[in-house]
Amino acid sequence: MIGYPNVKINLGLHVVRRRPDGYHDLETLFVPYSGITDCLEVITGDDYSRTLAGLKERYGTLAQAVSPDGKLMISIARKEGVDWDPLQDLTARAYMLLAADYKLPPMKIFLEKRAPVGAGLGGGSADAAWALRLMAELAGLDLSDEVLAAYAARLGSDCAFFVYNTPMLGTGRGEVLEPYELDLSPYRLEVVIPEGISVSTADAYRGIIPHLPKKTLQEVLQQPVSTWKTTLKNDFEPTVFAKYPALADYKEQLYARGALYAAMSGSGSALFGLFPKD
Repeated sequence: MIGYPNVKINLGLHVVRRRPDGYHDLETLFVPYSGITDCLEVITGDDYSRTLAGLKERYGTLAQAVSPDGKLMISIARKEGVDWDPLQDLTARAYMLLAADYKLPPMKIFLEKRAPVGAGLGGGSADAAWALRLMAELAGLDLSDEVLAAYAARLGSDCAFFVYNTPMLGTGRGEVLEPYELDLSPYRLEVVIPEGISVSTADAYRGIIPHLPKKTLQEVLQQPVSTWKTTLKNDFEPTVFAKYPALADYKEQLYARGALYAAMSGSGSALFGLFPKD
């Protein structure tokens, strides 16, 4: 089975308080963006991969690993190379998570990483959520979105969003989700990936001082898009921009080109702009 995990952007991101467990309570609107996708294939152990030959031809050497029990093989291809243990990839961890509760057949994962790493677009989280769904279907498990989302939340704070893949208000660590009606049809969404800049989420949080906003995110989002420039904030921008001034320049360039609203996504480094459609 093959899927194309898409990324997301964040419309607004408030860091409202630090929790006793060391995490932070957030307030954000997750919005799916299909302009950037990975390619994920999950097959049973004795099946034939439809993507492996193409990956080898395009990338040459793949990062590969087999789980100690031999039940999972994972292969990852990425233009910039893979500098993490494939068995620690969220897709591999998704298999281990399901296998702890259900009898899964041996499986093989083939992941082409096209979404940037460290850009605040949630590419790894999307891979995890899609892997859970594909693996459950391959194993014949009749798992609801709610059950899949509960597993996804154990893999990462924004993983559960990708199970639903529709605009969602996220609170808690980002795993408490509520559907949100959002009409962006009058606008063109453009995402910018600055080259050579990868922002560590942990580093981004180190500069954060949690606070309650004057207006809730819902109140701000209900106002016209033309007002968002001064009211819809990403709390990570001040500290991330201070360390990477080029990101602030990219944001201003989006406004100079006519964006009605521009912001950094998540903890960065990707930025996006909402432009009126021609």
